[in-house]
Amino acid sequence: MFFKFFCAVVTRCLFIFISLVGVWRVVWVKNNGLYWFLTILYLPLVAEMILTLKRRSGNDYKCIIPSLWILELHHLENKSADSTCEKLDSTENIKSLFRLWMNSTNGSEPLQGIPLSLVCANDWILALHQILLILLILGKWLLPAAGELTRDQLSQLLLIFVGTAADILEFTSESLSDIKDSSPAMVYIILAVWTWSMLQFPLHFSVIGASSDDLSEPAPSRLAHLRTDIWSTVEALFIQDGPFLVVRLTVMIYFNVVHQMLIFFAIKNFLVVILNIYRLCVLICDKTS
Repeated sequence: MFFKFFCAVVTRCLFIFISLVGVWRVVWVKNNGLYWFLTILYLPLVAEMILTLKRRSGNDYKCIIPSLWILELHHLENKSADSTCEKLDSTENIKSLFRLWMNSTNGSEPLQGIPLSLVCANDWILALHQILLILLILGKWLLPAAGELTRDQLSQLLLIFVGTAADILEFTSESLSDIKDSSPAMVYIILAVWTWSMLQFPLHFSVIGASSDDLSEPAPSRLAHLRTDIWSTVEALFIQDGPFLVVRLTVMIYFNVVHQMLIFFAIKNFLVVILNIYRLCVLICDKTS
């Protein structure tokens, strides 16, 4: 019991911390303290942690999504500032930034010299995306609500989440990079699709089905598993691969952006969509036969 309580507190504290980092970054780049009001979004999470700590609603990630939207849009409007920043794309750059940090902590005013502001905006945003997805996976593993699933279901869910997180991260970073300054409206669409795809983490239809107690009743168990298969197929079609395919085809056809990785992931999304449609047809035919 204590371990579950400890995991619930630690996980929610990590979500709150990374969300606060996101808000702090927004305040920094916008140079406007009014953005601290974004922390109001954390009140439901804090209240739930204090009052219940019994059930995870699955909405923790929503705290940081507004901050990421603001940072992405601000970065789109101020990309020229990246020319003077420190990129984290090589070992030497990371070592250089670490040396600057060590030198600043040895000075008389340690907090003033921390070179966080020197890191490129794109690296900041990418790091927040990565940490958010990692915390979502760890949070599902550690939070008490995971006890509602069997160990086999939880292990399947975590493996699915790892693949889903990688796809979402690649979609967001690559698609926004391909668009660049071509269309601000398309950036809104990409961010909206990204936000929509994040619904997979609280829903996780792919493992919701009949419990092990139902296995002794063949008919109800088969129906329950059939519903699970249908919902998981629909989830893949309309929450991730379907929207991702539409966005990538739009980037290639309308914006005339074509490169090797974009073609590969578009084909991958197309194959997943076709296979899921085929699977859905098979499931429906089996149900009606």
